[in-house]
Amino acid sequence: MTGPRLAVRALILDEQDRLLIVNAWPGGVSDLWTAPGGGVERHSALPDNLIREVHEETGLTVSVGAPVLVNEFHDPQGSFHQVDIYFRCTLVDGTLSDDWRDPEGVVTERRWVTRKELAALRVKPDSLAEAAWGDRMIYDPLEPIIR
Repeated sequence: MTGPRLAVRALILDEQDRLLIVNAWPGGVSDLWTAPGGGVERHSALPDNLIREVHEETGLTVSVGAPVLVNEFHDPQGSFHQVDIYFRCTLVDGTLSDDWRDPEGVVTERRWVTRKELAALRVKPDSLAEAAWGDRMIYDPLEPIIR
């Protein structure tokens, strides 16, 4: 048995205080949204993985700041267990475009949302808004995966 999968995610706020979110399942199979990011590749620093993942999913280039959230989730009926580390990031280059395609085909939608708009959506983790607009480090303990 292997350990939990490790992933990194970006909390990016724009000048209008909107958060960048992406759909969590390819092809719009689910209405679940989260912050952009993905699995960590061995022998690559967490910030470097995050810069790569954000660009793949959104076409944007970011600089990576401090971590602000550690979230873990699992499948209580299976073997899946993932730990996500969320970093505060700053947009360095690029704009969202409907023409952008995630090379892996996982993310098909991306958008900027206000805190009020985020509250009306189904998102993971539960602490996403608190982490994005808050000012402290958060640990969001093990929660069941949602599909």
